Amino acid sequence: MNVEQVMRLAPVVPVLVIEDVAHAAPIAEALVKGGLKALEVTLRTPAALDVIREMSKVEGAVVGAGTVLNPKQLDAALEAGATFIVSPGLTEPLAKAAIAAGTAFLPGTATAADIMRGLDLGLTHFKFFPAETSGGLKALKALAAPLLQARFCPTGGITVATAPDWLAFDPVLCVGGSWVVPAGAPDVALIEARAKEAAALGR
Repeated sequence: MNVEQVMRLAPVVPVLVIEDVAHAAPIAEALVKGGLKALEVTLRTPAALDVIREMSKVEGAVVGAGTVLNPKQLDAALEAGATFIVSPGLTEPLAKAAIAAGTAFLPGTATAADIMRGLDLGLTHFKFFPAETSGGLKALKALAAPLLQARFCPTGGITVATAPDWLAFDPVLCVGGSWVVPAGAPDVALIEARAKEAAALGR
């Protein structure tokens, strides 16, 4: 599955910080049931790689690794079963490793220089991060205007209330959101309800 296919699975990619591997399958099942299939598990907890392994067993879930910082983490995430890779920034070593691995890769960008560096490497799909504190939708519209081939998944500070504005901008294929899954023990009914609400935001 290429990066555009991943980005078009649903309008919102839940950004997940999961401390307990026992929560992995119930969360993934609730998200998929609610209509969100692309799940970004951030490598911010010791359990993250095991969470990716468990979520990857859930039918319909397309599980990726977020907060990937270097080729070593890339390899570990792919070994754990990650289908796509998301990073907070764009570095040449990580980009080249992701391209060589043939994996769907969504590097973080916040400036024209970031995006141009990615285009030089053959990448066309980017995370705009951190979206709100980097100038919000107004900034992304200014950046996207001269970089017509670039497509984006804005992440960072986006809410269920603001997501529709981002999604209405054509170069935005999806948004990343941490609001869908609250921290702590999973309330699967709440997660499924929020997933359904998020899945309905698409054009």
